[in-house]
Amino acid sequence: MDLLEIMRKRRSIRSYTQEQIPEESLMKILQAGLLSESGKAKRPWEFIVVRDQDTLAYLSGCRAGGVKMLKEAQCAIVVIGDAKEQDVWVEDCSVAMAHMHLMASSLGIGSCWVQGRLRNADEKTTEEFVRERLGFPENYKLEAILTLGMPDAEAPAHQLDELPMEKIKWERYQT
Repeated sequence: MDLLEIMRKRRSIRSYTQEQIPEESLMKILQAGLLSESGKAKRPWEFIVVRDQDTLAYLSGCRAGGVKMLKEAQCAIVVIGDAKEQDVWVEDCSVAMAHMHLMASSLGIGSCWVQGRLRNADEKTTEEFVRERLGFPENYKLEAILTLGMPDAEAPAHQLDELPMEKIKWERYQT
């Protein structure tokens, strides 16, 4: 399957079965993140792999209104970036998240990006909420959490002929 086909089939999956994620697949997902490009090759990211069901249930409260799929996930990858190491840590961590998201899809594993940066739990920031449980240092900032699980249902692939081609501007911006 070529990369465009993987991208067409990638969907955010929020409902999972209880089937375990194969260890080899999880390692490939993590390797995809580690292979991500970063500014000046600084690789400011760290990945915290969470499998403990109590911790996943706790993390489901990291956003106002909650993110239920974290309770159902078999695993989550918390992506943090060292803001002291890299001024473009947000972009670098986002690329790593995207690579892991695509790799999960290519392996038949459901995933969903749970935005953490600039989000709030009920009485604190999402970052503070997650840091309290996972203990990462203050210079590391939360980008997002990638939920992982075997999909409960299959979502249809995106159709290339339905892409919003009007979003593409040639040579200069024109309305």
